[in-house]
Amino acid sequence: MAEGGYAAVVLLDAWLLLGRTDLRTEEEALRRWANAVGLVRPGGRAVVVGDPAHPAVQALVRWDPAGFAEREAQERQEAHLPPASRLATIAGEPGAVDDALTLLRLPDVAEVLGPVPVVPVRGGLRGAPGRAEAEPEEVRAVVRVPRAQGVALAQALGELQRVRSARKLDAVRVQVDPFSL
Repeated sequence: MAEGGYAAVVLLDAWLLLGRTDLRTEEEALRRWANAVGLVRPGGRAVVVGDPAHPAVQALVRWDPAGFAEREAQERQEAHLPPASRLATIAGEPGAVDDALTLLRLPDVAEVLGPVPVVPVRGGLRGAPGRAEAEPEEVRAVVRVPRAQGVALAQALGELQRVRSARKLDAVRVQVDPFSL
C-alpha cells in the first residue's frame, strides 16, 4: 500500500472480469474496479482498458454505482432473478434430482426449470467427436418463486433434505440464490 495513495491505477483487460458466467459478474467487476480506484490519491489518475459502452465501465467512468445498482435491480426484476425473486438450484445425479423434485412440496406459485445437464467446466468435452452420448453425470434444476415466497421455498428445501437424509437417498446439492446457474 502506497502511503497517501497511488499516483495512478490502470485496469487492464476489463473484458476478462466481464466475461465470467455468473449472475453477479458486472456488479463484482465494478466493485473490484472501484476498490482499486479508491486507492488512488487525490489528484491521481485511473485508466480502464475496456469497452467504453459497457454499463459497468460507464458506471466506473461516471463514478455512478447507485445508477448502476438501479439498472441492475430493474433488469433482475424483469428477468425474475434475485433479489427480485428467490432461486434455488438442485444438482446431482439425474435419478437423485428427479427423486428430489418428486418429493419437493413447493408453493403453488413456484416455477421449476429443468433439470438440464450440467456442462463440465473442466475435463473432457461432452459430445466430442467419437464419443458416444451417455447419461449426463450431473443435472441441475432451478426453482424460482416470488420474493415474498422465499421463506416457504427455504422451508420446503429444508424439509426435502430432512426426508432425503432420513431415507438415506443419494445426495443432491441445494443452493439458494446461487451466484451462477
